[in-house]
Amino acid sequence: VQLQASGGGLVQAGGSLTLSCAGSGRTFSRNDMGWFRQAPGKEREFVSAIRRYGGGTFYSDSVKGRFTISRDDAKNTLYLQMNDLKPEDTAVYYCAMNPGGILSSIRQPTDYDYWGKGTLVTVSS
Repeated sequence: VQLQASGGGLVQAGGSLTLSCAGSGRTFSRNDMGWFRQAPGKEREFVSAIRRYGGGTFYSDSVKGRFTISRDDAKNTLYLQMNDLKPEDTAVYYCAMNPGGILSSIRQPTDYDYWGKGTLVTVSS
């Protein structure tokens, strides 16, 4: 399985970015997908997840209302639309694939078996 995140960059506070994650090597639609981020000196933290088969979306409290996760299974691609970005959103963002059972846990890094290399998002104040 290969996951490749892209779309990061430098943006001013209040701006927007859309991250993409292209997957290959496994039937994309049969997996829950998630976004995590890791800021310098901090642990990797959950950002958002989307269930397979239209099972719902989930967000951390810090991004709820500003970020939107979506997926296009026909294109094997996961997205994260990020609006109203804040300096504290600065981090390397990772996409991940969770092939576990339906309704399995999705908020911990250990819930995911496959990871992309990450894309850096820098938000200036």
